[in-house]
Amino acid sequence: MPSQTTSTPWQDRLAEVCRECRIEAPHFQIVSDRRGGRTAWSSIVTVRGTRIEARYWYDGRNITNAREDAAEAALNWLSNNFTNW
Repeated sequence: MPSQTTSTPWQDRLAEVCRECRIEAPHFQIVSDRRGGRTAWSSIVTVRGTRIEARYWYDGRNITNAREDAAEAALNWLSNNFTNW
């Protein structure tokens, strides 16, 4: 499985917003897609029962970026769909 780093500002902010709004913590899923001789990785995060996909696919060394991408997309989705935070 791909390696991960520790800097996760978008994931941290998403978890914080979920706590503040008293909604279930975000659930991340890592997905892969075989592309030629390589595997691309992405992430899907579920918030309030809605699955939000990362915008891009990443090399396995950058799996944290996929989770960060999904977390950022989820925060944008929350800000566009809910006004109580």
